[in-house]
Amino acid sequence: MLSFHNANASIGNIPILRGLDFTIPASSTAALIGRNGAGKTTLLRSVMGFTNVTGEIRFDGQDISEMTPAKRPALGIGYAPEDRRLFSAFTVEENILLPAQVAKLDAATTKQRLDRVYHILPELKEMAGRPAGNVSGGQGKMVALGRALMLGTKLIMLDEPFQGLAPALAKRYADALRDLRDTDQNVTLIITESNPSLLRGFASDTFVIERGAVAIGSLDDKKEDA
Repeated sequence: MLSFHNANASIGNIPILRGLDFTIPASSTAALIGRNGAGKTTLLRSVMGFTNVTGEIRFDGQDISEMTPAKRPALGIGYAPEDRRLFSAFTVEENILLPAQVAKLDAATTKQRLDRVYHILPELKEMAGRPAGNVSGGQGKMVALGRALMLGTKLIMLDEPFQGLAPALAKRYADALRDLRDTDQNVTLIITESNPSLLRGFASDTFVIERGAVAIGSLDDKKEDA
């Protein structure tokens, strides 16, 4: 599904990721565990084309290393950044629909994707007409997940989705991800976290990132850091 072959990434002239060589299997739920500053966000941004990359990043067998960022979402990749990046003047639904408009999806496909979002996150339908600037931080993370679902038919990447969530909302977010997995068993999920305990019992594959290097591990490997 998604593989890295001697991949290095830098932001400006600052190297961040080095010598990445691993594969995230199709239809898996992969936990990317590491401390703050380890390179988790940079790895996701590299998949989206927002960093300078040498080596190869392959998605569905295709080398996307030289592909422009604008073309990558059309491959079926959805991305929810840590900071949500909602447009506060737009409604919740307008924020969710924005990727479909940028990707120029037809009306039928857009409706089908939106129905999928509301099936997994019914609370977003209730908030559809509310200005995004009026939702809480936790609700904003739900909106960001819904937006990622609009394009993420093959791969969905979630950057620190549980950070800052109250326990009840964190549980609801986890339930939504389980509903997504039950609804679409073919989609691949990548979830970054600095606290491994939040993903224990949920992730099928675990990768540990430290100082820009990634190794296959287990959630128990980072137990002491939880």
